[in-house]
Amino acid sequence: MSSMQAYLSASTYIDLDHPAVARQAATLGESAASPLEVVQRCFEFVRDEIKHSADHMLNPVTCKASDVLQHRTGYCYAKSHLLAALLRANGIPTGLCYQRLSVGDEGAPYCLHGLNAVYLNAFGWYRVDARGNKPGVNAQFTPPREALAFTLKDPMERDLPEIWAEPLPLVVQVLNACRDVGEVLCHLPDVPLLPA
Repeated sequence: MSSMQAYLSASTYIDLDHPAVARQAATLGESAASPLEVVQRCFEFVRDEIKHSADHMLNPVTCKASDVLQHRTGYCYAKSHLLAALLRANGIPTGLCYQRLSVGDEGAPYCLHGLNAVYLNAFGWYRVDARGNKPGVNAQFTPPREALAFTLKDPMERDLPEIWAEPLPLVVQVLNACRDVGEVLCHLPDVPLLPA
């Protein structure tokens, strides 16, 4: 398997081979003038048309890309699974990445925040955040400049550098174990920081 093939493949949670996901991906890619336009269309679709579960307190808790698309809701992690599926279905290598952020304005507790990295031929890996905009959050697709939902403010916050082909197991575990949106809010996944 080539190094990029993992970022183009279907899997349990990035189920780009699901008929509804494949149809939506084809619709978004249709008549696009360039791969950049495909990325922008898919990003804006997930950002704007799929509601962030906690912002809107919407159930059910989704994890698989096809479930996010069906129910039109998901936490940031689930929305990143759908964006990866739509882009991979259009032949654009897409991975998952994470930030560690304060749950409040600053300080503990902390949690992971899920977003995507997309491989753009002109720029290399480029991060996009389709969690959904709201007052104080204005994520955009503006390569090569990143315009993410959140900037780091706290010394214990981090941009985690890895680009994963598959969701982190602890993220999947939380989404699959929790029965409703409120329960997820009480069990947001986090990772310990390694000592410097």
